[in-house]
Amino acid sequence: MLIDLRRSHLFFTLDMSQLAAVREGSRLLSLEDGQSLFETGDRATRFYFVDSGLVKLYRLSPEGAEKIIDIIQSGNTFAEALMFLEHPTYPVSAAAIGPTRVVSFDSNRFLELLRGSVDTCFRIMGVMSQRLRGLIKEIDDLTLQTATTRLCGMLWRQMEQSGARRIALQAPKGVLASRLSIKPETFSRILNNLSAQGVIDVKGAQIEILDPRSLTELAHPEALVGLTG
Repeated sequence: MLIDLRRSHLFFTLDMSQLAAVREGSRLLSLEDGQSLFETGDRATRFYFVDSGLVKLYRLSPEGAEKIIDIIQSGNTFAEALMFLEHPTYPVSAAAIGPTRVVSFDSNRFLELLRGSVDTCFRIMGVMSQRLRGLIKEIDDLTLQTATTRLCGMLWRQMEQSGARRIALQAPKGVLASRLSIKPETFSRILNNLSAQGVIDVKGAQIEILDPRSLTELAHPEALVGLTG
């Protein structure tokens, strides 16, 4: 399996022998758009690495409405923290957004690796601590920032990461709206307003940043963490 696991912060600090141990028992899965990976409440015996495509983590309300908790992009892992629980179950459901390839890993094998290396344990704890800080800050963003600020923050972050003014939305608008805790009609209205103001130009999923300075001012990047879609 010629997949570069070191793209993930979880595996970046592992040496070659540790990476080989991690690969043992791993499985490469090819998913179609919408195909489920696991459901809320399923026993969590494996964690995952996204090699290509996107995976949405979501929960369903009692009325059946879908709330996107996170969108996992290529090069990232998810569900690894559950291995430290005594009787782990997945707290969310996971499904592919578009054609997606993921690698699944046996959680018990990874725990055995950690038991054999205190240094590796501390490095992994550092990675997870950084993620926790980001999640806590993201909760603040979702509760304290306006819908326009959150959407602009997503566009600003993608512009910064790509180094280009022309970007493509990385998931359907409805999925991104749920991720940002915005109603789909509000998401579309904000895009239309930004377009009318000359900040962006929207053509389907393609967005050109016409006025990066105004977008930056609206995004308040000094206050935003995450929300990359």
